Amino acid sequence: MPAKLKKEIDKLKDQILKLGAEVESSVRLAVKSVLERDSSLAKKVIEHDSEIDRFEVEIEEECLKVLALHQPVAIDLRFIVAVLKINNDLERTGDLAVNIAEREMIISSKRRTDFPTGLEEMSEKAQAMLRKSLEALINLDTKIACEVIDMDDALDDMNRRMYDRVKENIRAEIENLSCMVQYFTIARNLERIGDLATNICEDVIYMVDGEIVRHQLSSG
Repeated sequence: MPAKLKKEIDKLKDQILKLGAEVESSVRLAVKSVLERDSSLAKKVIEHDSEIDRFEVEIEEECLKVLALHQPVAIDLRFIVAVLKINNDLERTGDLAVNIAEREMIISSKRRTDFPTGLEEMSEKAQAMLRKSLEALINLDTKIACEVIDMDDALDDMNRRMYDRVKENIRAEIENLSCMVQYFTIARNLERIGDLATNICEDVIYMVDGEIVRHQLSSG
């Protein structure tokens, strides 16, 4: 690999890892804001989203510059393609964190309502998947990537059970309808964060092995 191309790729690695850290922090704060009913944390997540958007644009521009100037091939080309996809998935994860924070703002404006049983466990699972997906990216570790992919079914099951619990809570306390709908939306966003963490891991496998596993895994 030419020295200049290596320097550009190393820069991209640093940028995507920094974005990952920022997004992980946003998700953590958004979840904490819900569990602790802390609107000040929710506001921080919402206000920080513009910074995450800025990072995402910078990384995309850097990838396009490397493609245009260096015309990488083989593993270097796979790396650039994977970074472009992961960059987009991380930005979308940041948007989901904002959506969770916005749901908290709505819940906090209502009378106090306990969050449904299982929401905390679900949030821990989603955050673990995101954290491990970034670990897989940092270390280019396909074993960790596969572990995350295997976790996705469990998170999907949690989301289905959450839907059933929310319906039960609405039937029992119709006056809490608005809050319960917000909690279900939060659960759905957590499930989507898990999906995006899975996407990142599939791209890590592609980056390392040159193998597209998405359709193989989904066909079971």
